[in-house]
Amino acid sequence: MTTHHPPDGYVRARVGRTELVARREVAEALGAIVARGTLYDFARAQPDRREYRGRAAAFAVEIPGTGERAVVRHSRHGGLLASLTRDLFLAPTRAPHELAISTRLLDARVPTPLVLGYAVYRTGAGLARSDVLTREVPASRDLAAALAPSEPEANRRAAWTATASLVGALSELGARHHDLNLKNVLLAGAPDGPQAWVLDVDRITFHADVRYALRHNLARLERSARKWRDRWGAAIGDADLAAVREALSALA
Repeated sequence: MTTHHPPDGYVRARVGRTELVARREVAEALGAIVARGTLYDFARAQPDRREYRGRAAAFAVEIPGTGERAVVRHSRHGGLLASLTRDLFLAPTRAPHELAISTRLLDARVPTPLVLGYAVYRTGAGLARSDVLTREVPASRDLAAALAPSEPEANRRAAWTATASLVGALSELGARHHDLNLKNVLLAGAPDGPQAWVLDVDRITFHADVRYALRHNLARLERSARKWRDRWGAAIGDADLAAVREALSALA
């Protein structure tokens, strides 16, 4: 099993061939789940689950006996090799990295859902699968949904304003998100004044040059925005993207 030390507030447990790292307040409940199967299979089987669609389905469920609602995601590869590598990673997978990055972002007050825990399932030959649980952000939707043509223009402008604030916070920290797309920006709060949260933080690396991080993040976000506009008709104008750049010009 891995030898990394979990952050304060987390504990590690071994259940058979499964390694579990979890917040103390949910560790016992998650341990009982992985003693019977995987976290993802548990979440998928709950009749009151809420389904989120991305690269694959993720499920929001209540962790029994804790009052916590968590989004349970099974880790999968993306990109050209996804059909070959699918959900197998070199152990200990990217889950420990995701927890470390999430902790660093939250310590810097960059909004991202709290990682409640993860489970790593060893398969042999140095490979493993993993599930990651993050605290569900209530009444939220991704940026792609917020930019639908049916949305009032004022709400779309507010979504871009919140997104610019998030990109600025990431970039000031030197955080480069290698998959900063419209599905990885979550908006919560009133539609005319939401806060933006960053998702899939295991795709983040850090760079000392703030301007380099900003250029990278803007390029990734703009590429995704144009893709959603051209392929799916999202209500995104060049003026919207220019306004985001202008809002961040002090960092450039």
